[in-house]
Amino acid sequence: NEGNEYFKEKDYGRAVAAYSEGLRRRCGDAELDAVLLTNRGAAHFHLGNYRSALNDAIQAKKLKPTHLKAIIRGALCHLELKNFLEAIAWCEEGLQIDSKEKKLVEIRAKADKLKLEGTFLGTQTDFCTHCQGRAVTGTDLLCERNIKLVLEPSDEEEEVSDGLAEISLDGFHSDSATGAKVHLDADGNLNWPVLFLYPEHEQTDFTVAFHENSRFIDHLMVMFAELPPWDLEKKYLPNNLELYFEDEEREEMYEVNPEHTLLQVLQHERYFVKAGTPTVLVFAKRSPFSKKYFSGKKVHRL
Repeated sequence: NEGNEYFKEKDYGRAVAAYSEGLRRRCGDAELDAVLLTNRGAAHFHLGNYRSALNDAIQAKKLKPTHLKAIIRGALCHLELKNFLEAIAWCEEGLQIDSKEKKLVEIRAKADKLKLEGTFLGTQTDFCTHCQGRAVTGTDLLCERNIKLVLEPSDEEEEVSDGLAEISLDGFHSDSATGAKVHLDADGNLNWPVLFLYPEHEQTDFTVAFHENSRFIDHLMVMFAELPPWDLEKKYLPNNLELYFEDEEREEMYEVNPEHTLLQVLQHERYFVKAGTPTVLVFAKRSPFSKKYFSGKKVHRL
């Protein structure tokens, strides 16, 4: 009930915390747990935490396979994450339960349309190489900055769910899961949508417009001015965080200096902007989780 009140007030962070507390009570009522998971997923969805919302929808569906709200939420998450085939599959599953569910019909139609429109090109390749011969202003902007971009493969049977954005080569922009676009401001600087991942808690943050000359620490100071509801141990403090990016080709991790700007990180010789959305992993310093996470991995530290 507390979670529902916060949800009505659009205080989605506190709603997530309240629903989580309800789930921790382990009441043993599968139907109630399915409702709590679905509601928490809805709150996560409104916060832009689409992967966390999807995880909740999956768990709710396991507890109650006919729970249409969970199926609708899962389909919407897949749609936002550009997993169009999965979105269609979830819709089909829901429509077998209720063939007239309007929301599922709408989501399925939208997923079908976006799947057809989607353009997934090449493999790990420098954006400049990809666009040789194309009159695209964005190419010059990226080449000048020595920024490398990865575009997703076109094989539909391969997973293409990791990238939150698609690059349109007809003009320089990136449509992220939340509709944010890379844009050029009046001073000729790029502002990027940036995704922060918190592996320990399976949470995400999405910064819609990260100025290329802004430092990471400045964003962390704002993002963690208040403790997030999922940080029960109160360790995610701006100066107690470590940032990394992953070189997927070499399966290596690189630590990011929080004092560096976004542009400095994007210009790193092993940083590839995947499908238009720069991504950074965030860990609490010296946490048991991070030690376990990095165990066996090659890590380039500062």
